[in-house]
Amino acid sequence: MRKEFSILVAEDDDGHFTLIRKNLFRMGFRSKLVRFADGQEALDFLFGRGDGPVREPDKNYLLLLDIRMPKVDGIEVLRQVKADPELRGIPVVMLTTTDDERAIQQCRDLGCSDYIVKPMDNVHFVQAIHKVGLSLLLSVVEMSHIGED
Repeated sequence: MRKEFSILVAEDDDGHFTLIRKNLFRMGFRSKLVRFADGQEALDFLFGRGDGPVREPDKNYLLLLDIRMPKVDGIEVLRQVKADPELRGIPVVMLTTTDDERAIQQCRDLGCSDYIVKPMDNVHFVQAIHKVGLSLLLSVVEMSHIGED
């Protein structure tokens, strides 16, 4: 039996979040999508802190993580997730506007699964998601949507 699955999106920009959601929909993703407006909200969810919703231990997650966010930046979120024995197995795809090679290497060194520079095109986004194995968890993946608007 397949475990439940959710995509977590830590993205403070409404336009970028809308693009991410549209790309996931084009891929056939119809399960739960959880958005965080800053890094602190993501950490509170993942570590079970605060008054909001918290991570369910029996669910699979994929974290799409912006680097430049208020309160706690994406690199610090990545650092804490990958340092925690319960969370380190969550695949993390960094989504950011910076193409600074040092930042990219830092994210890779910390354990991110992939790194996408925004604005992202649909083809690169789909390739990155498939790279982390999300396609195995999607109920429907229609490759004919790649490159369509």
